[in-house]
Amino acid sequence: MTALPRTAFGDDRILKTLRIHRQGPVLTIELNVPEQGNTVTDAMLDDLLAVLADQDASVQVVVLTGAGDDFCLGGDRGEFAQHLAHDPTGSGIRMSGTKARRVCDALTSNPAVTIARIHGKAVGAGLALALACDLRVGAEDATFRLPELALGLPTAWGGLLPRLISEAGAARVRELILTGRAFTAQEAQSLSILQKTVPAQELDAAVTAWAKPIVRRPPAALRVTKTLLNSLTASTRLADASVLDPELMAAVVAELHHARRTG
Repeated sequence: MTALPRTAFGDDRILKTLRIHRQGPVLTIELNVPEQGNTVTDAMLDDLLAVLADQDASVQVVVLTGAGDDFCLGGDRGEFAQHLAHDPTGSGIRMSGTKARRVCDALTSNPAVTIARIHGKAVGAGLALALACDLRVGAEDATFRLPELALGLPTAWGGLLPRLISEAGAARVRELILTGRAFTAQEAQSLSILQKTVPAQELDAAVTAWAKPIVRRPPAALRVTKTLLNSLTASTRLADASVLDPELMAAVVAELHHARRTG
């Protein structure tokens, strides 16, 4: 495996899984483990938390994208297995799930407008990261999938389920989760998972078209408007049990692991 370039960030810290680029008020965060499909690991969650926590106040747009052929192929199942080998009760998975929720909350509540730039495949946790963003544009040949149930896992990562139901509607989400089928960018747009689809070569232009007017908005008005939108969206949910995501994931995975060992 070719060694990945490492990015210095802030003081003496090193980002092992991300590449970041700042151009004026626009900050681009690139998931940068292409040979692994940008799968989400604890190291990636730590890097994302570090970048988002130290984000400069003058940033008005944050773009989330992925290196290589795919946006993100979901969570790293190999790391799940390592967590269970270390502690079969699922404490490592619980800790990882808590980080995932913090990352997704940091994207949603970010004072800047967050834009997901999606190409290739967005699977499971990758789709959750995209849904945590305010605006989402996808390449016309991008595909999406929620495979958790087929893997013996609940759809409980980073607050994915309430966000998905809020955007796409319960009936359609139920079908996508229970079947685990892949769906196209065009269907994702019809479900409001994407707000726009464009040819792959026009993704950067689509992001720029959104970012240009946003960076001209008065920062205070932009922050307040985004806070209002988030508050009103949250108020439409009768209940948001995603705070229990880490516990649910840990409990189900630990039970499945135990059944496989004793069965």
